[in-house]
Amino acid sequence: MASAAVDRPFGLLAELTYGCPLHCPYCSNPLDLAAYADELTTAEWLRVLAEARALGVLQLHLSGGEPLLRRDLTEIVRSASELGLYTNLITSALGLTPRRAGQLRAAGLDHVQISVQADEPALSDRLAGTPSFARKLAAARLVKELGWPLTLNVVLHRHNVDRVGRVLALAEELGADRIELAHTQYYGWALRNRAGLLPSRAQLESAEAVVRAARARLEGRMEVIYVLPDYHGRYPKPCMGGWGRRQLTVIPNGEVLPCPTAHTLPLPRASVREHSLAWIWECSPVFQRFRGTDWMPDPCRSCPRREVDFGGCRCQAFALTGDAARTDPVCHLSPDHGIVAAAVQAADEAAQSPAAVLTPRPNPSRRARPQSSGRAAHRA
Repeated sequence: MASAAVDRPFGLLAELTYGCPLHCPYCSNPLDLAAYADELTTAEWLRVLAEARALGVLQLHLSGGEPLLRRDLTEIVRSASELGLYTNLITSALGLTPRRAGQLRAAGLDHVQISVQADEPALSDRLAGTPSFARKLAAARLVKELGWPLTLNVVLHRHNVDRVGRVLALAEELGADRIELAHTQYYGWALRNRAGLLPSRAQLESAEAVVRAARARLEGRMEVIYVLPDYHGRYPKPCMGGWGRRQLTVIPNGEVLPCPTAHTLPLPRASVREHSLAWIWECSPVFQRFRGTDWMPDPCRSCPRREVDFGGCRCQAFALTGDAARTDPVCHLSPDHGIVAAAVQAADEAAQSPAAVLTPRPNPSRRARPQSSGRAAHRA
């Protein structure tokens, strides 16, 4: 049972594999992808789901990489459904054939979220690093035919933000119930490619006007979520609603994190192969480190927003300053805000120049152990 002092987690992001058929240059997965190839087996994932449900989790988001690369995905979905978890598949849709979709529907999958890189084939395929646009549209139509709610997820950046109106029109054409227009978060490959991805202020102002108009026009027909870019805000966003408060992530090798990119931080590791999920959530050093507000330095410690944004993103603070305990440099009150201001200024100056060459995310071969095998049960 979770202690009274610690909230029970609401959502679990299960990153089943970092393998992926796409090569998106804005991917936030680790740079050293091969280090995570020893993936949890089917038996290990089913135990994780049972422990998550007992801990209080209600929503399961199945992601990666590309979760459809796991041959046992249907079995995982069936187990989650039997546990009473609401299941959401976050996918590139490559591999979502009619046969596979029918199996997942029968297993109890509740929702499908498909990534879309752009509104037309040439740009979409260039950003994805592989021909995929036509297959994504076919999969989206299949999702609607099978009666699933459909969410489209579009990561915005300098190369596609000017086309947000056309992206919204595509979502309407496909009958999407929801679209998430999320600006790039600069971690992993996205941070490496920041100079070629960060949009200018003028691009953002134009896109925001288009989104506002679309929200008003589509109200009641399609939910439009617009996630503002961190670098252009006065205050940072709260990290996952606060570090270790409502969400947890299990990555392919079994490590458990308070957010999907916390693998970048120099913190003690916690794995479901060594401890129960309950112990990790309640007691592990990685979840305790930035939980609450006692860890905060000034200006966060004395700021009236300290329980609103919780000091911002720990991973972003580390990526930009080398210190995960610093105030997120996105905040205009941060002593390191000049780092972000300089990046934004550079994006404005580069707006009229050819975009920097983007480094695509590689896709090393997976080295998963036999997925039917398991390990001895363990408890902390």
